[in-house]
Amino acid sequence: MSWRLSVAPMMGFTDRHFRFLLRQISQGVRLYTEMIPDQALLHGDPQRFLDFHPQEHPLALQVGGSQPESLARAARLAKAWGYDELNLNLGCPSPRVQQAGFGACLMRDPLRVAECLGAMWEASRLPVTVKHRLGADELESYGYLASFVERLAQAGVGVFIIHARKAWLQGLSPKENRTLPPLRYAWVYQLKRDFPELLFVLNGGIKDLSEAEGHLRWVDGVMIGRAVCRDPFLLAEANSLVFGLAREVDRVEVVFKMAAYAEEQLQRGVPLKAIARHLLNLFHAQPGGKLWRRRLSELPTHAGPEALLEALEVIGAQASRGPGEGVKRSTSAETRLKEHGEERSEGFSSSSAGSA
Repeated sequence: MSWRLSVAPMMGFTDRHFRFLLRQISQGVRLYTEMIPDQALLHGDPQRFLDFHPQEHPLALQVGGSQPESLARAARLAKAWGYDELNLNLGCPSPRVQQAGFGACLMRDPLRVAECLGAMWEASRLPVTVKHRLGADELESYGYLASFVERLAQAGVGVFIIHARKAWLQGLSPKENRTLPPLRYAWVYQLKRDFPELLFVLNGGIKDLSEAEGHLRWVDGVMIGRAVCRDPFLLAEANSLVFGLAREVDRVEVVFKMAAYAEEQLQRGVPLKAIARHLLNLFHAQPGGKLWRRRLSELPTHAGPEALLEALEVIGAQASRGPGEGVKRSTSAETRLKEHGEERSEGFSSSSAGSA
């Protein structure tokens, strides 16, 4: 499995609909769920949190927790649902997460983390990875970071996803923790030199694929976060630049696939707005992009998938006429949706996962 390029788990963003969108843009990028507390999986509706579309593979489930027993139970659910990877969150600094005893505060307790990771692997035999910071509060030295990595490697972890900032557990908001602590990419580069047998994925402040390519000279992978929310189509170039795939994709093609997906989801009771909100920036910095965003922002409550194609027709006069980008305004939205009916999505993974 490849960790060369992935999209970070982000609360409020990387739900199943956003992940499906990203998969239509890039076939090789590795996708992660939002962080899901183990207690939510064990005491809530696991289907609500765990269902995904088969096209989302390769897909990792990120969980939060600090008790080996409950994390092992969550790991068994991940295995039953068909996830490709199980990732433990060791980087979230939010007060609520700290009160629950997991996230970045666990960087103070590598022995407990190692116990948790061992339990997760024994329960699932899935690849178990970690996403963590450089340190937390006063625990800020390369020596401590290296010893933390070494201890988890001894527990069997082979892939480390590192947000190249430390976390301030007191005094900074989660948003400030994403921007104010200084980035120290060199520390992650040094980890790769000191532990060449391990895989290191760099996260934090990466704005585009050009920056990602630069980091890939020193580490095994790059994880991009909010830049993908601002412009999801930036991943289109990854098909050739990062994964060596010949297939090209264009925005109009993506909209047709999302319209077919939306039609399927509406039959399951999902409102179009839950999907359309992830499409707002699909035409970022493109002619007609602002009009597209406004049209999708103003969708009526009971809008159907044809509304996406109607929005394409509206921006057609402004849309770029580059390869694949033009919109044929003379063709009705309903007719074009029917033409692409054969490309409609397959069923959800829950149909094959069975009772977990």
